[in-house]
Amino acid sequence: MNAYIGIGANLGDARANVQDAIARLARLPGATLLAASSSYRTAPIDSSGDDYINAVAHIRTSLPAEALLQALHAIETAHGRERPYRNAPRTLDLDLLLYGDQQISSPTLSVPHPRLTERAFVLVPLLELAPAIAVPGAGPAQAFLPKVADQAISKL
Repeated sequence: MNAYIGIGANLGDARANVQDAIARLARLPGATLLAASSSYRTAPIDSSGDDYINAVAHIRTSLPAEALLQALHAIETAHGRERPYRNAPRTLDLDLLLYGDQQISSPTLSVPHPRLTERAFVLVPLLELAPAIAVPGAGPAQAFLPKVADQAISKL
């Protein structure tokens, strides 16, 4: 299964944390890293703290979606991720954005990621990797770029 993982950090050495997350995804049992986007700097949205460093990784995986989510949480935990409140600043955030063309809604997982089409820090690096990708149930990801054009994002 092809999957896309959103990566973000704004605490500690955010750039190093994003790069380490990509390296950990490359070593994840049951997964192969196919590509990683450039890193981008973005201002927090619905959050506070320093600017975020963001990227997207494309993997091929044999892991079921829920097992992949647990593996992503383990990588976050290894980076000291805490969840004191919704959208708190973080050392590392890994989101399962897309899992093939599946639409998943469970108590622990929503795929496609519910805010994927509303965030430049997700759309821009995702489209760098897959310019023609479609969001299951929503259509071509490119169509959502005008909606996020007012969100500042810069390639590092």
